[in-house]
Amino acid sequence: MKIIRHIKLNSGNGSLRDLYDGLGNPYPKFFKMDGECRLGYVASEMLLAQEPDRFTPREDTAVLVFTRRGSLDNDRNFEKTIRPGEFPSPALFVYTLPNTVTGEIAIRNKFLGESSAFVLDGFDADEFVRTVKEAFMDPVTGRAVAGWLDYGGENDFEAFLMLIEREGEGFDKETTNILYNA
Repeated sequence: MKIIRHIKLNSGNGSLRDLYDGLGNPYPKFFKMDGECRLGYVASEMLLAQEPDRFTPREDTAVLVFTRRGSLDNDRNFEKTIRPGEFPSPALFVYTLPNTVTGEIAIRNKFLGESSAFVLDGFDADEFVRTVKEAFMDPVTGRAVAGWLDYGGENDFEAFLMLIEREGEGFDKETTNILYNA
């Protein structure tokens, strides 16, 4: 497997809103998303901006996201709307699952392959590489958008995404660690 390109973002790059504004392509749904989905959206937009025929449906592309906090920020916001005798906010409830971000990336880019989220204590290159390689055991999977998303707030986030292809070499634990730690 071969790494086509990668992107690494963190709060040192500016606020998530600043990064979104810098994309220059308005996406009104962005403001309805929870923080983790906004982070995944911005990172995937940067990663995939150069892709030819980007919005053509692709059954061969999987989306695999690893996260530490998942939707925790939004879970806390949702919890605040739960009061006796009142209905909690369904707009927030939609984003109370860590895998919602993989769906947002897949829908935006018309990826029809596997879509999975994994919650880990921290970035683990061994687990990351093993899981991505397992996704490529499916003969339909020819590409994957895979990486680490950790959202703790507008100014407390980290994103590391890769576009990986089945054909080629260079996707391994050592390379992944070097790119992640750069």
